[in-house]
Amino acid sequence: MADSTKIHVADLRVGMYVSALDKDWLDTPFIMQGFLIEDPEDIDIVAEYCEHVWVDHAESRKLGSASSNIGTASCRPARYVNEVSIQEEHQKAYKTFRHARSLTCSMLDQIRLGGAINSEVARETVNDVVQSILRHPDAMLWLSKIRDENSYTSDHCLNVCVLAVAFGRHLGMSEPDLQHLGLCGLLHDVGKMRVPAEILDKPAALTPKEMSLMKAHTVHGRNLLLSTNNIYTGAVDVAYSHHEKMDGTGYPRKLKADGISRFTRIISIVDAYDAMTAHRCYSRAKTSTEALKIIYSERDKHFDGELALEFIKTIGLYPPGSLVELYSGEVGFVIEANAQRRHLPKVILALDAHKRPREKEKVVDLSQIEHGDLPRKFLIKQVWPDGSFGLAVADFQKKGLQLRY
Repeated sequence: MADSTKIHVADLRVGMYVSALDKDWLDTPFIMQGFLIEDPEDIDIVAEYCEHVWVDHAESRKLGSASSNIGTASCRPARYVNEVSIQEEHQKAYKTFRHARSLTCSMLDQIRLGGAINSEVARETVNDVVQSILRHPDAMLWLSKIRDENSYTSDHCLNVCVLAVAFGRHLGMSEPDLQHLGLCGLLHDVGKMRVPAEILDKPAALTPKEMSLMKAHTVHGRNLLLSTNNIYTGAVDVAYSHHEKMDGTGYPRKLKADGISRFTRIISIVDAYDAMTAHRCYSRAKTSTEALKIIYSERDKHFDGELALEFIKTIGLYPPGSLVELYSGEVGFVIEANAQRRHLPKVILALDAHKRPREKEKVVDLSQIEHGDLPRKFLIKQVWPDGSFGLAVADFQKKGLQLRY
């Protein structure tokens, strides 16, 4: 830290690059071990957890300049606001999600049995997802945490669709573009329906031959989509190229950055995030924070660097469905993110301070901490994998989600 200076958090300013903290990174909610202060809210979050930090002056000059250049070059043609409350959208979204899940599963089963892709069903599914996310994205993001290990591929395809549309909304894409992007997400892995099930579901490392067969799903996906009538051509490219990497080490063509389309770059990030945060027969799920840290570390190598940072902003510190433990000892799920104060979402409490089930779940708005209406012990201490403490989003949803404030 030759070019770093230790300062009090009160002296932090926008444009400074924080390279170290006065505590272990794992004891804080910060996704990146080293980050640029981009707005006053970032300073507020640091102050919640630290007293002193180290500022890297060289990185501050370099990234501060790059950040301002990106800001002037980017344009957001659409700016969305939530049209309904989270309570209202949860009531609508669960029915939408179950229908979309059923349609996706049936569509992939038909392909597995040798049938063609039903493009009308695919478009209907994506449209339902887009409309829900335009009204309020957090309800559908919550539902994307509900998984069945026995139908991983169909759940994964639907979740990538949901996450991609939410990401596109954050980027300010038009509704037609969101429809196209969602279709790319839904169909990106259709080629896996041509991969033998014993390879897809193998609970151990694949042999070189098996890995070759697995990688062939990109070619199968391209061929399936090319033979489908009235399909969006961008979906063909995404199915073929979503495992390409910015540095040219991906497959099947070892394309470098210039050869990878924007939609493919987006789906590549979303695909990796959803895969990392899912329980698999051969690996346990990572928390959202762990997955985002990996995406951050692989920016400009595996993933588009600018899009990787925007995706991290989209998901945030505590995305809906995250299982969190508070400093009070209570445990619950994040039900709604807070765009203005990312570390202070709404949480539905399921366990009391002694880790016993509450008689009635209760929603607490952690932003009330700022106004002194809620004790600081309600700050989030840690994110846990889904299923910890015997709590899983799927079980919680099944018994009936009651948003009591």
